[in-house]
Amino acid sequence: MKITIIHGQSHQGSTCNIARLLAEKLNGQVEEFFLPRDFGEFCIGCTACFAESETKCPHFEKLLPITKAIDGADVIILASPVYVYHATGAMKAFLDHYGWRWMVHRPEEAMFSKQAVCISTAAGGGMKSTNRDMAHSTFFWGVAKTYQYGVAVMETSWERVSAKKKLKIEKKLNLLAQKIVKRQGQIEPSIKTKMFFYVMRQMQKHGFNKADADYWERKGWTKKKRPW
Repeated sequence: MKITIIHGQSHQGSTCNIARLLAEKLNGQVEEFFLPRDFGEFCIGCTACFAESETKCPHFEKLLPITKAIDGADVIILASPVYVYHATGAMKAFLDHYGWRWMVHRPEEAMFSKQAVCISTAAGGGMKSTNRDMAHSTFFWGVAKTYQYGVAVMETSWERVSAKKKLKIEKKLNLLAQKIVKRQGQIEPSIKTKMFFYVMRQMQKHGFNKADADYWERKGWTKKKRPW
């Protein structure tokens, strides 16, 4: 099993440790990226990725190592601490660069057989809205199954998180890891994902954006072929 972790911060705090603990339980090959250390560019809104090609993005080459890691992974872990009840700015800036991959445009076929986990921590609250920030992208990428795990660690340092809290976290991660391993290799997109795909399929038949319409036609998705 190949696992790619995208950390929404460059320090190794509670969120980082929990993401790594889950990856350890999955017992796979892990590749990690830290934002903004490994990618810190902001989308400039040029729309070249939509209108022409993702290769026209001025940050395409810099983003490519992460893109390749995501595409080659069986499990994608997006991990962000809560910043003012949302994902970090670095995580948001990163996800902004994949708008062209949403199902409304040119989704990557491999996504429809992947699993993803959105992980967030806070001293207090905001985990639900933070995970939702990241899960929006994994859904619209077409990821077959996305899990969300948020926990209030009641501390600003992983070292100071209580042993009782860490034990509770470990039990939750054990259950989550078991689900992921059990579904590995036999995961299929949810009904919601398939329904959204079919709506986008109908839209692409009208060819509102040539780059997208040509992509769907090449894939055979406007006819009988499906990405799952």
